[in-house]
Amino acid sequence: MKAANSPGTPPGPTPAKRVLVIGGGYVGMYTALRLQRKLKHELRRGEVEIVVVTPDPYMTYQPFLPEAAAGSISPRHVVVPLRRVLDQCRIVIGEARSVRHAKRTATVTTLATEEEHTGAAEITYDELVIAPGSVSRTLPVPGLAEHGIGFKTVEEAIGLRNHVIEQMDIASSTRDPSIRDAALTFVFVGGGYAGVEALGELEDMARYTARYYHNVTPDDMKWILVEASDRILPEVGAEMGTYTVSRLRKRNIDVRLGTRLDSCEDRIAVLSDGSRFPTRTLVWTAGVKPHPLLAATDLPLNERGRLKCTAQLTVEGVSHAWGAGDAAAVPDVTAGEPGKETAPNAQHALRQAKVLGDNIAASLHGRPLETYAHRYVGSVASLGLHKGVAYVYGRKLKGYPAWFMHRVYHLSRVPTFNRKARVLAEWTLAGLFKREIVSLGSLEHPRAEFELAAGGKTPQDPNQNPKGSS
Repeated sequence: MKAANSPGTPPGPTPAKRVLVIGGGYVGMYTALRLQRKLKHELRRGEVEIVVVTPDPYMTYQPFLPEAAAGSISPRHVVVPLRRVLDQCRIVIGEARSVRHAKRTATVTTLATEEEHTGAAEITYDELVIAPGSVSRTLPVPGLAEHGIGFKTVEEAIGLRNHVIEQMDIASSTRDPSIRDAALTFVFVGGGYAGVEALGELEDMARYTARYYHNVTPDDMKWILVEASDRILPEVGAEMGTYTVSRLRKRNIDVRLGTRLDSCEDRIAVLSDGSRFPTRTLVWTAGVKPHPLLAATDLPLNERGRLKCTAQLTVEGVSHAWGAGDAAAVPDVTAGEPGKETAPNAQHALRQAKVLGDNIAASLHGRPLETYAHRYVGSVASLGLHKGVAYVYGRKLKGYPAWFMHRVYHLSRVPTFNRKARVLAEWTLAGLFKREIVSLGSLEHPRAEFELAAGGKTPQDPNQNPKGSS
């Protein structure tokens, strides 16, 4: 075989087959984990090598990001270390820049690429799993790039928590009413899971935190949810979506349906209904789009930029290429209507990864492939501590039962027993002790204190404070 050694690998005998997995998210990690189990004898004999290319050395369990932002779960327990879980795989921390499947090569840059001045490396492969996931879908809204905050990674979740508490500190100490008003105004754009759960958890956290401020009360804060359509949380059904809106409004959260963000220049959120809100916090969760890597491949894409895949999770019309998750358009064989695709969510991604790993192993062993079929069973969403909504197997739940089901379901799905035990322990301790209300914004600028001590200058612009995230 002509497979090149992956970056950081000393020259030596190459295995008979190399499976290259691009992406270390749900699909990438679970597919590699499944292959480890299915091909353990081949891996032991050196007949197969599994290479995972991922920009981060961990997989993020995204449904726990809102609770991490609220301080209910430690950030360390929201992520799963890939090197520990995929101990039979070769992990390459880097970015896949392009794929030329006709030549069976992927161009990859690693953390050492810039240091070595050698340019991107090429990794050859026999089987390709392309699962880079998705990225935030942004619109050309003036000021969004300068002032918007995302909510897709653990770094963004913890940064947002620090930011919210810092805004309360600013409001508590300023003498300027306009600065205080902007600091205590929090605008969330997008009424899907990420937006609603993040807003619900952070508002709950900020409401609790306010009791420790002598001059900031929950009534001083403005929480605004902006959604372009006429409903939020469409996955839980119209009735539960309406219930969610009513519950949020009872918490004095301003829910604006059928409304768009037109601008956020100069830290002023301008909505399509004419409203203007000076704000220092604008969280953008208005959907996702396929990873840009897909456009840098020679694989077939649909009109929305996702991989064209079959129900067996092979790339349509291409041999030795596989796809699943957010990046793939997979036919939903359980749907009554032709042409319908599976939703790009964690529920399908976890199950597709299992079938994908089985099918790659079956292909290597010359066995027939399995068809992916899973009927959507429903959804659960948290709206803060002891508050939630659920629509599962046609049954509707709200309040504490839905919140409890949300926790039980995601605890069962988070990878590894180690993470399950740690998350359960944290939840138990959180029920016995008070919430943590500490902002650690200085973690985002770890050298600031030393630079100042070594003769650096204190920033004059308060918006560039190296000790915080503002």
